[in-house]
Amino acid sequence: MSGAFSGGPAIFRRPSIARRPRAAALLLSSAVLLAGGPAAADYRITRDHGGLVEEYKAKYARIRDRGERVVIDGICNSACTLVLGIVPLNRVCVTPKASLGFHEAYFDKSWTFGVRVASYAGTADLLSYYPKTVKDWIREHGGLTPEMKHVKNGPELWAMIDPCPDEF
Repeated sequence: MSGAFSGGPAIFRRPSIARRPRAAALLLSSAVLLAGGPAAADYRITRDHGGLVEEYKAKYARIRDRGERVVIDGICNSACTLVLGIVPLNRVCVTPKASLGFHEAYFDKSWTFGVRVASYAGTADLLSYYPKTVKDWIREHGGLTPEMKHVKNGPELWAMIDPCPDEF
């Protein structure tokens, strides 16, 4: 029986991995999984002017739950900015083209005969999602009002969101 350990007769030898293609494929796929697998896809924001808050909450919750990274690479205004409070900030970054726009929430104009009517409850809801750094910036700029307040790429924006390392 000592031949089983020294190469001895073929009946005691285990076939090499090269002779077992299924085993090789399984081993390779296991190695990929152990190495972290393919990176989650990026969700890139380039020109988003906002929309219905509830739709953005649902969209960003799906992105968060899939583990995606969000790259803000352009305009992210209004309800788009909810990304900052729903997707973990360590998975959100900004490029040199990024800008954010904040304003108070208002009711859907289709319900108010085309008139813009502020929603105080909606505005409080928006603010409740934002991280402290964003709330501080909004407060320092007079709070949420009907007028859009913009922050563009640079130190003010970087105080809220990290720059994307591969974009600078």
